[in-house]
Amino acid sequence: MKAKYIILLFFPILFSCSSESNDDEYQNIPIAFQVPDNFPPLSYDLSNNPLTEKGFELGKKLFYEGRLASDGIVSCGFCHIQEDAFTHHGHTFSHGVGDNIGTRNTPPIQNLAFQSAYMWDGATTHLDLQPIIPLTSEIEMNGNFADAVSMMKADAQYQKLFKQAFPDGEINSENMLKALGQFMVMVTSSNSKFDKFRRNEEGGVLTNDELEGYNLFNQKCASCHATDMFTDNSYRNNGLAINPVINDVGRYRVTELEQDKYKFKVPSLRNIEKTAPYMHDGRFFTLEAVLNHYNSGVVNSTTLDASLNENGTLGIPLTNIEKTQLIAFLKTLTDYEYLTDSRFSEY
Repeated sequence: MKAKYIILLFFPILFSCSSESNDDEYQNIPIAFQVPDNFPPLSYDLSNNPLTEKGFELGKKLFYEGRLASDGIVSCGFCHIQEDAFTHHGHTFSHGVGDNIGTRNTPPIQNLAFQSAYMWDGATTHLDLQPIIPLTSEIEMNGNFADAVSMMKADAQYQKLFKQAFPDGEINSENMLKALGQFMVMVTSSNSKFDKFRRNEEGGVLTNDELEGYNLFNQKCASCHATDMFTDNSYRNNGLAINPVINDVGRYRVTELEQDKYKFKVPSLRNIEKTAPYMHDGRFFTLEAVLNHYNSGVVNSTTLDASLNENGTLGIPLTNIEKTQLIAFLKTLTDYEYLTDSRFSEY
């Protein structure tokens, strides 16, 4: 199968010429984005926010901008760390200004352009609008758009970038969110060992354990973690015991429908080796613990997903050998190119 890649034709120009160009003569350069062969179609509508060199550059700067937060420190990149697949590895809950601690685990942000809803409960359905939630959260960034716009208008770099990135050159919340959207669209992970296996590329030969794990995964896990995105984007109750201190009701917060209580968005498993701890509340610190939950820890309830209650038998039966093989397969989803790609790095 012939592979398609995320093609970024602009980067040589970005680093060699843009800093020397005259601002008045500068022409923003489009980014050519191609969907990898083993991916589904994009959900994000690029026609409403075309990817450009300077739009991406501005979005990246904003992603790592601590001054968007009330303390001048907590940026998006504060909790979404690239080497940890843009999660906050080792932290059960997200952190915020003033040492505030949230109630949910920081999710990874890869391949968001192929999704249609965001956050653990699907609180927003447009990628450009997603940053509003952490930015304005009192626990996370505790920022506001009026202060952010004032800060950017007083900054010479932002004045230049907004002028270059958007036809109207306006420094406002709409263009700010569009720039962040462009950055998040580009943060795409598509070159793991598994991807190379699927596209029949060099470096894509799976071991016997990895192949057995893939077969087991397709039998026991793929109904929820579907397609090469490894999520069906649904909301499900996977049988976690309720934490009475938090009592996070999940999707119910958004819909207020009883059938949505304790349901959370099925996360992608890409780069799962690097994103511990796991689940919406970060209660499991190893992949072994996750599989043990599905094997013997599932708790029944009125909204438990039907796939986890087969004629009164809860969970997914797994032998120790099957757990080892499943973990071997899951580690093939680690995309080391993505974790070290300087295009997405702060510096």
